[in-house]
Amino acid sequence: MGVDLRQVVAGILTITMFVMLGQMLHRDYFDSLQEKAQGDAQDIEFEGSKVSVKDGLVGTVEGSKGLWMEDNTDLNPCWPTLLSDEAVSSKGYVTFSLTNGPEYHISQISDAVMVAKHLGATLVLPDIRGSKPGDERNFEDIYDADKLIKSLENVVKVVKQLPEEVSLRNMAIVKVPTRVTEDYIKEHIDPIFKSKGNIRVASYFPSVNLRKSSQDGETDPVACLAMFGSLELQPEVNAVAESMVERLRTHSRKSGGRFIAVDLRIDILEKKNCHTTGVVGSKTCYNAQEIALFLRKLGFASDTTIYLTQPRWDSSLNILKDIFPKTFTKEAIMPASKRSKYLESESSEYENVIDFYISSRSDVFVPAISGLFYANTVGKRIALGKPQVLVPAEISETSGRATDFISPYISKKNHLAYSCFC
Repeated sequence: MGVDLRQVVAGILTITMFVMLGQMLHRDYFDSLQEKAQGDAQDIEFEGSKVSVKDGLVGTVEGSKGLWMEDNTDLNPCWPTLLSDEAVSSKGYVTFSLTNGPEYHISQISDAVMVAKHLGATLVLPDIRGSKPGDERNFEDIYDADKLIKSLENVVKVVKQLPEEVSLRNMAIVKVPTRVTEDYIKEHIDPIFKSKGNIRVASYFPSVNLRKSSQDGETDPVACLAMFGSLELQPEVNAVAESMVERLRTHSRKSGGRFIAVDLRIDILEKKNCHTTGVVGSKTCYNAQEIALFLRKLGFASDTTIYLTQPRWDSSLNILKDIFPKTFTKEAIMPASKRSKYLESESSEYENVIDFYISSRSDVFVPAISGLFYANTVGKRIALGKPQVLVPAEISETSGRATDFISPYISKKNHLAYSCFC
């Protein structure tokens, strides 16, 4: 029986279409994205190539060859032109704590500033609490207190400590949904504040997705300032993190000093149970072998330098180092004189903020795990003009294009950070 060549071609085209659709659906699932952002066409420069982004779709312009995307310096903060009122404080105070790592700190700072601003209250500098009981640090151990106070001086008054006459015991604890709005504050928090005089704010996270939507409207400029213009590492911690970035760049001379940061932590992978999503080639998280194959199939050379957020080397990472020998965790690139303080402490706060710093400033960021670390790292990278974020997937073919795996937060420009930069 003869074979109709047209039917064979039609079958191949159909299979190809489903593979492409699966990849698009996977990237949306990884970000929990449901909405399509509309926008004008724009070109993103790659090394020796261009990528076209139109209406949320990413495609390669003719002549594309490169893997390393150039930084984007076109975006600037929108909030300075929108903030005009001087900080007004009442006799009341708003207190809070930073918990669970830097990916949560950004949102917690933003929520507390929003509450204090719209209540007309004085904000008290937070402490930092780890996951273990009694694991507490001063804000100034990790972050630059003077920078935060200075950056917010025209928005809200910030003090380092509560006055002695004000007791924490008498404060009402108010749970606040992250990305809290002015309307929510007026309706739910203002009556409590007027009744109690002082409150303690605790953010909760109905979702770890940071996409913007048409229903949200414009992001409050106060929230934008708090998220992207107030929180910086204190000088010593910043110097340690920056020295590690420079060490990675030294290892990357053949690629022009460029390196990849991968958020891959064994303990979280074990807890998350990286199950499939129902979409061909997609999962909720990826192990070291899967990340190695993903990067290799995209065309990254074996001498590419890779930084892992995994705290210490684990034997399960050996497969990644076999394919990419220049793969490092913190202990291999941190200055020896700093390891006792930053790596041997019972608290993981120092390590967490260093991971966030390096992941935000690498030339490419690959999240092996979905979640808030991924979402807030993308936000920080948008603020820094570093849109090079590749969401992993199982590539069925022998090779793939990096442009097919750019995070929808970037390709669709639907991260809330795009409401703060213009």
